Amino acid sequence: MIEANTRQKILDAARERLLANGYAALSTRKVADSAGVALSQIHYHLGTKEELVLNVLRAENERLLDRQTAMFSQDLPLNQRWVIACDYLDADLDSGFVRVLQEMMAAGWSSEVVGKEVWLMLDGWMAVLTDAVGRAQADGVRFGGLEVQEVVALVAAVFLGAESLILSGMENDTLPIRAALRSVGRLFADVEARIEA
Repeated sequence: MIEANTRQKILDAARERLLANGYAALSTRKVADSAGVALSQIHYHLGTKEELVLNVLRAENERLLDRQTAMFSQDLPLNQRWVIACDYLDADLDSGFVRVLQEMMAAGWSSEVVGKEVWLMLDGWMAVLTDAVGRAQADGVRFGGLEVQEVVALVAAVFLGAESLILSGMENDTLPIRAALRSVGRLFADVEARIEA
C-alpha cells in the first residue's frame, strides 16, 4: 500500500509539473521534491524520465479518450460534435496536454520506445474518430466520395497540424487556426441540412 501510494504521489507531481512546464523542462529531481520523496524512488517505481512521462501521458490520454468517446456517442448532429471537439481542443491546449503530446511525438522521432507508445495513444484517437465518421456516413453524411479512413486521416492531420501551429505561436489574424477549425462545423451543418431536405 505504501509503495502504491508513493508511486501515485510521484505520478501526481509529475503530471502537475509536466502539464505546467512541458517535457523538455521536466526535471525528475523537481518531481521528487514536489512529491516529497527521494529521487531514487522515481527510478525505483517508474524507471527513466521517459517512462515517468509516458505513464503520466497514458493516464491523461485515457481520461481524454473516455471524454471524447462519450461525446461522440451522444445522439448529436456531426456539426455539433465538431464544435464540441473544438472546445475540447481549447481546453486541452489550456491544460498543457497538447504541448506534452506534441513534445512526446517529437521525442518519438528519435526514440523507438517513445514513438511506439505515442502511436498507441494516437491510435486510440483514430479508433474514436473512425467510429464517429462511420456512424455519420451511416446517417447519410457523404464526404465527397472519401472513404472513412481517408476522412479520419484528414481530420487527424488537421487537428495535429493545428495544434503544432498554435503551439508555435503562428495563430494570428492572418492565420486564424481555431476560427478555421470551427468553420468546418458550419460546413458539416450545411451538408446535414441538405440531407434532411
